[in-house]
Amino acid sequence: MSGNVSVRPLEPGDITSCEEILRGLPQWFGIEEVNAQYVRDLESLPCFVALAQGEVLGFIALRHHNPLASEIHVLAVRRDCHRSGVGKALVLHAESELTRSRVKLLQVKTLGPSHPDPGYSATRAFYAALGFIPLEETTAMWGENQPCLIMVKPLSSFTSC
Repeated sequence: MSGNVSVRPLEPGDITSCEEILRGLPQWFGIEEVNAQYVRDLESLPCFVALAQGEVLGFIALRHHNPLASEIHVLAVRRDCHRSGVGKALVLHAESELTRSRVKLLQVKTLGPSHPDPGYSATRAFYAALGFIPLEETTAMWGENQPCLIMVKPLSSFTSC
């Protein structure tokens, strides 16, 4: 499917589709207050959508921490489009935009491997396949029952900051 997918900046009319995608993935996005915040964040963060035949298949929102480091704040792809290249297209597009802006490090936070959730095992494998490496697992962010794994990916050389 990735050959037929295009990625462009999110437009205000895309937000409803993005919210529907979140609601269709309760095993990853099952906390209503968090989902509502993600939807609000789409109005202010840099975001991109993946489309095929005019239909939103997925989206990514980025958070810039400083001029050299950014984060994948949220990435979601319609369930029927998982493992089709849509998520990869979104991440690669975001990386290209960030590299153009001279960002050198991209991070993502996900449920850590000490939690036995098979869905998040697949999520970690997805990011690892795209070159992200595990940096740290901590319970300080989300609590004892939700260990947070921070994964990072260098986008360019660190020789000149």
